[in-house]
Amino acid sequence: MQDPTDPKPLAPSHSLVVTGPTDLVVRPAPMLPGIVDHETERADAYARAARAGNTQRAYMADWAIFTAWCEARGECALPANTECVRRFVAYEADRGIKPSTVERRLAAIGHFHRAESFVAPPARPDAGRLRETMAGIRAEKGKKVSRKRAAGAQILSAMLDAYPGDGLRPVRDRAVLALGMAAAMRRSELVALSTDDITIVPEGMKVFIARSKTDQKREGVEVPVLERNGLRPKSHLLTWMAAAGHDKGWLFRRLTRQDTLTDEPTSDRAVARLVQTAARKAGLDERQFGGHSLRAGFLTESASRGATVFKMQEVSRHKTVQILSEYVRDAELFKGHAGSGFL
Repeated sequence: MQDPTDPKPLAPSHSLVVTGPTDLVVRPAPMLPGIVDHETERADAYARAARAGNTQRAYMADWAIFTAWCEARGECALPANTECVRRFVAYEADRGIKPSTVERRLAAIGHFHRAESFVAPPARPDAGRLRETMAGIRAEKGKKVSRKRAAGAQILSAMLDAYPGDGLRPVRDRAVLALGMAAAMRRSELVALSTDDITIVPEGMKVFIARSKTDQKREGVEVPVLERNGLRPKSHLLTWMAAAGHDKGWLFRRLTRQDTLTDEPTSDRAVARLVQTAARKAGLDERQFGGHSLRAGFLTESASRGATVFKMQEVSRHKTVQILSEYVRDAELFKGHAGSGFL
């Protein structure tokens, strides 16, 4: 029987370690492997959530390309030395990869190194030649950025007219096109909407965007969507919701080939194909259009009608006005032209 004056026995979750003649240290006993594995998986999931889904997919593809390149040459991909990475980016440039894509590949390599607690190759003290190589690639291979054509008000109106009828597909597609342009949405944001993200108000709608490319903290933002007598995004959306008969779940849901409504969200690639198909049906060159045409259409149209960059920013949610100022410049390129008095 234990003497009442004896110290209490240690809890089973701790172990006693003797580190010296008189030092006693109580250390936590190792946790169960299953708990550690689960918590590690959850931590990894949160780390992945720090980047948008499209960025994750692009980085995974870039990393696969780099590791395959290393394997073919007997190089170590992780950690990779800077000279290896320098030769890789030069190889990619020589095979015609755009400088912007090569830079993304380099960012992906850095991302996977940091994820494993290695210093990213471009951040190392011996990365001077790597940076010089990238500068040379940008200087030699760089060219004018090819942007998709903006679907302004007139073009979008023609696209909407290209989808007549009251069937589920044309009703849904008109709503996608109208809302995508009116809220200056990225296609990934558009397909991620749920019915709970839409608030109907007399002026139009409030659209809550929970996740965005520029919203890394995942705070979300509410975007005002105006309803007037033009493109009528609110009217198109309400018509779609009534036709689909759903008041919860994904806002834009996938249709089968037989136009049967499913419970799955439509994909961002489907939005890009829709814009291109709509352009073709409207008699335009579909190669000039893509998913970004909706977002660019709002910005170009609002700039041409005299909206300030700050009011444009309320809808587009750009962190800075630099990119927005380019849309304003494009819209006002011939306004007050220096040669207007004599040319």
